[in-house]
Amino acid sequence: MTNGIYILANDVVYDQLVALLNSIEANAGKKYPICIIPYDDRLELVRREIKTRGNVQLFEDSDAIARWDNFAVEVWQTHPTIISEWRQKGITGIFRKGMHRRFSLFDGPFESYIYLDADILILNSLDFVFEQLNKHDWVVYDFQYNDPSHVYNVRSPKLLEVFPQERIEKEIFCAGFYATKRGIFDKEQREWLLLQLMLGESEILYPSAPDQTILNYMVMRSGISSYNFAHELPESDRTGCCVTSPHFQEQDYILYDKGNRLTYLHYIGLSASLFTRLCAGENIGFPYRDLFLHYRYLYEPEKRPKFNGKPKAYNQPPNLATKILRKLNFIKGI
Repeated sequence: MTNGIYILANDVVYDQLVALLNSIEANAGKKYPICIIPYDDRLELVRREIKTRGNVQLFEDSDAIARWDNFAVEVWQTHPTIISEWRQKGITGIFRKGMHRRFSLFDGPFESYIYLDADILILNSLDFVFEQLNKHDWVVYDFQYNDPSHVYNVRSPKLLEVFPQERIEKEIFCAGFYATKRGIFDKEQREWLLLQLMLGESEILYPSAPDQTILNYMVMRSGISSYNFAHELPESDRTGCCVTSPHFQEQDYILYDKGNRLTYLHYIGLSASLFTRLCAGENIGFPYRDLFLHYRYLYEPEKRPKFNGKPKAYNQPPNLATKILRKLNFIKGI
């Protein structure tokens, strides 16, 4: 296979996965095969959904998954304190270990690919992203460079020794949407990166976004050719992508930013449980909610939940009873 799309998912994000798959089909077509990489073993709903779609398969290369799971463990073992800090917080092993599964795609079946988090909707053709891979090894379209504190440990004095400020301001990216090629990080390259981390560079990693910080480090430290449409497109043509942007305009179930069609919308920062509860009939409001519901129920509109009254804000503070129950660990917070 040549070009394809990978999505990291499990049953926890099932409703988001269905919406994403439907949005890809509606706005990017069926030309690209899609492969779901398992976050973990909770896959009953995912497997059932795959059976209904001819161009979607499950990534089941256990050797590749194991190889890159081990790599993630080795990366964090080079950090002087984080393993013990996670243990003190009750985290066994690696924090958000399943998120590191996206690394195994470097050994996946697609020669070139776009990776997507499940909390995304595709709203435009993806051809231009793949075309850019003819010139570069890593392609993104986001504005994460405005906030390096969620990519690296900006308090580390080592950071500017490893990467000059101008590279940090230009090259960092969000790990939720990117395009790259198979095999760009071979065994020799991985071992070299681990060596640099063991020699002291691991302190610049940001453990609260463990997969994102590693990916940024791998790309930037290796010096591979990278390209960000957010930098390269004329200001008049570029668009935002995050649900936190309130100014997007909707027309025919597509979003526009000052007249320009968005490539994707990322519901970043919204808990998967919000989407599950919404689809179960709970009247919760969040930005671009109806757009999500449109794509989630694109092929089964009769199942779309019907709501009466004003929706409850997703970030509404919990009432006293809920606070008490959470404190007693009877229910989990969002």
